[in-house]
Amino acid sequence: MKYYLYILQTVDNTLYCGIARDVEKRFIQHLSGKGAKYTRSHKPLKIVYTKEFDSRSEAQKEEYRIKHLSKKEKMNLIEG
Repeated sequence: MKYYLYILQTVDNTLYCGIARDVEKRFIQHLSGKGAKYTRSHKPLKIVYTKEFDSRSEAQKEEYRIKHLSKKEKMNLIEG
């Protein structure tokens, strides 16, 4: 089964990184306040980045790496 790393932009212009099997479904959970604690107080605006992985472990490793990047480095990743 495929896993996806995703980055959301929030209404207050912060970035949230997570992993999911179905990014659109997870985004809806974030919008409804049932996603992550962070996105309850920082409402998600849109999905700005996704990347597919063959395993949860690979996705988690990339999530860990991205969460330690600066905002500028994350923006560079998003912009490609």
